[in-house]
Amino acid sequence: MTRAGERGLLHRDHPWLGRSVEDTESQRRGMLRAIAPDVDKPMLVAWLLPVGGGVEWTTAPGALAHPERITTDSPPRS
Repeated sequence: MTRAGERGLLHRDHPWLGRSVEDTESQRRGMLRAIAPDVDKPMLVAWLLPVGGGVEWTTAPGALAHPERITTDSPPRS
């Protein structure tokens, strides 16, 4: 059973999941894939995938900013 705000496997819900966001720590943009623990860190991190593909990276959830605007053409949230 998951608690409020959890999506399973310790993943957390976030209003920007599935949207392109800015990582203010690295100054890169990527699609927010998950807010979940990292095996190497005992805290929650944001998992980002570069737009167009590439190697996923993590950042602090507080470093997320400037989500893409939702339009009628936006894909459904994952």
